[in-house]
Amino acid sequence: MDDDRCIKKAKLENVQNLKEGEAEILVTHKNVFYNPVQEFNRDLSIAVLSLFAKDQTNVSEQNNISKHTVVNKLNGESCSKSDGITILEALSATGLRSIRYAKEIEGIKEIIANDISAEAVKAIKLNIQHNGVGHLVKPSHEDATMIMYQNRRKGFHAVDLDPYGCPSIFLDAAVQCVTNGGILLVTATDMAVLAGNSPETCYVKYGAIALKTKACHEMALRILLQHIASHAGRYGRYIVPLLSISVDFYIRVFVKVFVSQLKCKDNASKTGLVYQCTGCESFNIQPLNTKKSNKFCKPHVTVDQHCKHCRHKHYIGGPIWIGLLHDQDFVSRLLSSLDNLKLETKQRIKGVLTMIHEEIDSPLYYTSDRLMSIIKCSTPPMVLIRSALLNAGYNVSYSHANKFSIKTDAPNDVIWDIVRAWEKHHPVKREKFNADNPALVILDTPSTINISFTVHPKANPISRQSGLSRFPENPAENWGPGTRAKTMIDVTMIESKKIKNQGKFKQKNKMLKDQRMENKDDNERTNTDLSSSNQDI
Repeated sequence: MDDDRCIKKAKLENVQNLKEGEAEILVTHKNVFYNPVQEFNRDLSIAVLSLFAKDQTNVSEQNNISKHTVVNKLNGESCSKSDGITILEALSATGLRSIRYAKEIEGIKEIIANDISAEAVKAIKLNIQHNGVGHLVKPSHEDATMIMYQNRRKGFHAVDLDPYGCPSIFLDAAVQCVTNGGILLVTATDMAVLAGNSPETCYVKYGAIALKTKACHEMALRILLQHIASHAGRYGRYIVPLLSISVDFYIRVFVKVFVSQLKCKDNASKTGLVYQCTGCESFNIQPLNTKKSNKFCKPHVTVDQHCKHCRHKHYIGGPIWIGLLHDQDFVSRLLSSLDNLKLETKQRIKGVLTMIHEEIDSPLYYTSDRLMSIIKCSTPPMVLIRSALLNAGYNVSYSHANKFSIKTDAPNDVIWDIVRAWEKHHPVKREKFNADNPALVILDTPSTINISFTVHPKANPISRQSGLSRFPENPAENWGPGTRAKTMIDVTMIESKKIKNQGKFKQKNKMLKDQRMENKDDNERTNTDLSSSNQDI
């Protein structure tokens, strides 16, 4: 969509400055990282921090400190300080994000724009001066973790981490240097790892096993949240997610951090393992702990060795965060505040936030196309699947991460009842299935409830009825995080990794085949020569 286009195509040598929002940055060095693709990320961060800063100002003016904004004994100050909030952008690059924060967010006392690159710091200083925000934005040339460790006692009200790849190495310092009641903004772009392509790498980076599942994007969010909560818990802190999004090629979470040794113990009951069937891909969540009447209890295993639906074994994934992904009250107020902000990607933000506001509190989701592909049956319209769940008395919603998602609190038995009911109207050829195919067991299992596909009044969500931008297509080819430490001003100048690797395996196989043919020809010539020699003898 035009509103969502972040790419600014211009020849690098002709670019004098780049404008985004109310900020304008100068291009001075080719190795300073700037990613125009992330404008949506920066716009959303401005919206969140604007509301966060306003909340702190209101608390101060009313002199009504809530239970979560008590004086931070560790950091020596409160998050409701009257003269504005302090922000650390630990990985600043050009300083664009910090400059936009300074010019577009009210209620800021100070912003530290830090980067470990000397060239980046030169660019930051130049851009601060060019935008006239030197009274708010201070440049810093330091290792990101060191500046956070050095400010553990003083603390920042907001810490923004937007690294290239995995944020894990910064989290230990980040959870310590944010004030009590402060906010962490964390991005992860290594989605191949978080989506289950390399479980062992995911465990090394995040301490969790990612599964290859259609709900991989939400699972990625929950792995990151669990990882942050784990770091925070070591220092007597706990997190409250305000907003967790998966868009484009990355995930980003906005979490508040509070100090309480007692509430840290709740982390065990907000963390769980995922059991996913190897056959039908049904999943079950196993909490690591449960809490009843303020007492923690060791839970019993909720799954058998074999799946009850198709008799196949399970994969084990996690641990993941099984608590809330969003604070729906915060999301509602954030939606209302958008009208007062000038953001280039406002329409897309509104669409995504509306979908998030519609999401139900139920970990992970199924997708309609994958459910039906298990039994090799045609896929019903989404409105009919949602109607069947609503008619059965269960809640259902989309996930903002997948346009085919079925996020529901219905048990797996009901999910497969719906699949069986649809198959009765659209029979499949069972003789084509192998003997061990999970579809045979699923289809031969009696249904537990009666299924009605009568269209339910709530089957069509408001976000869809309103025609909001829910799942916009990528605004440019080869849309992605780009390359590390490059000034991605002119996308046409950078050979996409996708294009460069196009047909890589095909070329490799062709090369191996040619090599085998060449070796075969050499062997044949050798044998021919030997035969000729023997005949001469």
